[in-house]
Amino acid sequence: MAVQCALSRHAIARFLRPQSVAIIGASDKPGALGAALLGNLERNGFAGAIYPVNPRRDEIGGRKCYASVEALPEGVDVAVLAIPRAGVLDAVRGLAARKVGGVVIFSAGFAEGGEEGLAEQREIARLAAGAGMVVEGPNCLGMVNYVDRIPLTFVEVDAVPPAGRRAVGIVSQSGAMAAVLGTTLLARECGVSYSVSTGNEAASGVEDFVDWLVDDPHTHAIAMIVEQFRKPQAFLAAARRAHAAGKPVVLLHPGKSSAARESAATHTGAMAGDYKLMRAMVARAGVIFAETLEELADIAEIAARCPILPSGQTAVLGESGAFKALTLDLAEELRLPLASLHDADSPALRAALPPFVPVSNPLDITAQGLSEPEIYTRTLEALLDDPRVGTVMAGIIQAEAVTCAIKYPAILAAVEGKTLTKPLIFAGLDEGAPVPPERIAALRAAGIPWFPTTERALRAITRLTHWAARDHGVAEAPPLGLPGLADEMGVIPEYRAKALLGPAGVAFPRGQFAASAQAAVAAAEAVGYPVAMKAQAAALGHKSDAGGVILNLADGAAVHEAWSRIHANVAAYDGTIALDGVLIEGMGKRGLEMIVGARNDPEWGPVILAGFGGVTAEILQDVRLLTADLTQEAVEAELMQLASAALLAGYRGAPALDVPALAALIVKVGQVLRAEPSIREIDLNPVILHPRGEGVVALDALMLVEGKEREK
Repeated sequence: MAVQCALSRHAIARFLRPQSVAIIGASDKPGALGAALLGNLERNGFAGAIYPVNPRRDEIGGRKCYASVEALPEGVDVAVLAIPRAGVLDAVRGLAARKVGGVVIFSAGFAEGGEEGLAEQREIARLAAGAGMVVEGPNCLGMVNYVDRIPLTFVEVDAVPPAGRRAVGIVSQSGAMAAVLGTTLLARECGVSYSVSTGNEAASGVEDFVDWLVDDPHTHAIAMIVEQFRKPQAFLAAARRAHAAGKPVVLLHPGKSSAARESAATHTGAMAGDYKLMRAMVARAGVIFAETLEELADIAEIAARCPILPSGQTAVLGESGAFKALTLDLAEELRLPLASLHDADSPALRAALPPFVPVSNPLDITAQGLSEPEIYTRTLEALLDDPRVGTVMAGIIQAEAVTCAIKYPAILAAVEGKTLTKPLIFAGLDEGAPVPPERIAALRAAGIPWFPTTERALRAITRLTHWAARDHGVAEAPPLGLPGLADEMGVIPEYRAKALLGPAGVAFPRGQFAASAQAAVAAAEAVGYPVAMKAQAAALGHKSDAGGVILNLADGAAVHEAWSRIHANVAAYDGTIALDGVLIEGMGKRGLEMIVGARNDPEWGPVILAGFGGVTAEILQDVRLLTADLTQEAVEAELMQLASAALLAGYRGAPALDVPALAALIVKVGQVLRAEPSIREIDLNPVILHPRGEGVVALDALMLVEGKEREK
């Protein structure tokens, strides 16, 4: 069932585009929050009704003052609380009774201030839910509606409307960072539609505002700064809607260095930490990640200014051999695909260049442009028309006004009178060059983003190009239930996990469980020598650490001796562990050790971990986190993004490995995870990957299941 945001779009619209505003704690005292808010509204020409509330004043600035919240008329759209924390709860209670549509709470000291503040914040949430009221904050800087010039914030703002420009909507839990990002974008002549700081999110969160902005005709991209998604499923639903609507959502998420949840049961639980899991799920929903505040603004600017976003292969126009080499280095580091362009296969570009300049990418036109400016026009036209090129970046030396006067008009001539079918991005090589502002403005007016450095431009292009290349298709394979799982709870040892997963199509070595030494010998005879013996107990998560695995047993006497030895090893490791018995399995041929894990997060849902495994899996952590609904083709593409992916393709004469079979296993585990929400974790490690056509075999399996009693 689709997840809906808790608040109606009408309620959010009434909050973001209010016709009436009450200021609780209104003042004309310089420096007071209420005075700053009132000044903002008046300076920006707010035409709606303003209701100042201050029990000690009859009027403020010629406006009638109301003695209390209870004296307000019913149905005010938004009330802004510019009062200390002590009076907030009573004010919210009164505003709910007066059918106010939304509340902005500046004051802090609630959930972040201790138990008393947390209790008050919960009561605010309860009141808001009962009244269907939007609450921004507490502990926020308010919001700015640039479209209608309505600043509900105490920070002095000149709310410049987008005025027909493509615009960015800002949604941030941090009010300070929202203000910084807005200032940055406006300074670049990039439109901003709305800027909302959600603070503690007592009742309304980032997901509510993002969901509304998806349908807003003034918003063309959404930039976010979020430290914690409090309603993950609602946000994922909003992000998927944005992606389907063609509105890029760009996210900066501080906190990736925080410690992940610990899990003693599986490798997967230890490796699929909170940040990594969140990132996999959010990226799957179509969100673009930025690593820094600067990068957030860079990506958002391109997303807003360019109707068609970077994709495919990039072509770079430059004027220096050294810049060409630096670009090749950075592109390799970033994994930015560059179009392969040569004299023999690029006739239009060849014709645009003088004989002494070879066709290449990056293209070095030398200093020829100073004496022949038309070379910029010709080469850019050829690159923009080349179907192999998805994005064009011009890395230009600007120097000073005279040089700019030569180069800028020739660059603009390449797009004049044309509808761009791919993005053209301008980047200077000489940050700080005295570029006349009107030159930059002319580029931007033509839909060409301007960057002061090529490195920033290339990083932003890379993020958008990788985003465009992601497979957002959903696997057609249906969920796959496990008969017998309902009887299980807690840590499920290997022999029982394999009995559950084997019928679902997960390949394991031939084997039998044995509860006695005699049964172990009989099992070995049935399986066929040589065999492996593995200790079995729910409390024994990592058997090799306890000496619980003995390999290459060649006959019955060896199996009998191994039974005693394995019990002694485990007893020496931890005398409290009582073994259920042992698992006897046939020895298989060697291969590359991989890991396939799965986790059903109670907030984010199912995710798959896949990568290079074995006993060093947690040390190397060369893994990818994948959502459980990927197609097999998408899984194969993700596996080839592993740092050691060259080993999968065949390395130094070794055969290519059966990546399709591994991908099929991952899809199968995803089907199981989607069907069985009680499965908390699955750990298949190692999974032996054989040459192409020979398949995969999971040597070990462990599961963690939450039964009905545990869920209660």
